[in-house]
Amino acid sequence: MNISFYDLSVWVLPLVLAITFHEAAHAFVADRLGDNTASQLGRVSFNPLRHIDPFGTLILPAMLLFAHSPFLFGYAKPVPVNFRKLNNPRVDMVWVALAGPVTNILLALAAALAFHALPLVPASSAKWVADNLKNALVINAILAVFNMMPIPPLDGGRVAVGLLPRPLAVPLSRLEPFGMLILIGLLILLPLAGSQFGLNLDVISAILRTLTGYVIQAVLFLTGNA
Repeated sequence: MNISFYDLSVWVLPLVLAITFHEAAHAFVADRLGDNTASQLGRVSFNPLRHIDPFGTLILPAMLLFAHSPFLFGYAKPVPVNFRKLNNPRVDMVWVALAGPVTNILLALAAALAFHALPLVPASSAKWVADNLKNALVINAILAVFNMMPIPPLDGGRVAVGLLPRPLAVPLSRLEPFGMLILIGLLILLPLAGSQFGLNLDVISAILRTLTGYVIQAVLFLTGNA
């Protein structure tokens, strides 16, 4: 697989911005709702170095890319939240979790709106700007959809724990230590195992791709790009 410097220049920037704003949003909302843990650690920041995890953000996605994995994913440095310090822990946990995906949707909308300003960009750099905006739209849509999967510690899992009745929320919350293993199994190991037997077990990835497509179409429609 040949990856040029141009490819990196139009993917890395929107990816880093998407992750940085996502994590900063979690930290900001947690701080506003009573928990200053992340704020004291400097996580209410647009400095990407405060949020990037070397392995989860850079090495793991690169390894999956070069291994032709059926699905690419990674993670940033988790934002520490002490839910007991929140003003209303059960409800506020939902708002803190939603902050990241909502921010990604807003970034996707901003990127799509910026398409309308492309005629103002010098011709020499118009393609580079357009590719960055296109990738920003795609990356932010993927992050929003992926993080809303109802598996802790993903944001969707935290939302589900906050909204479900206690008899369902407690068992789901206990999955959090195993969440990453479950994701790796569903998104990577299961499809790879299925391919050995001629079976298409890439069901979760297919669902995520479909939902992401719907989100992108909705964003394009709302911004007058459809």
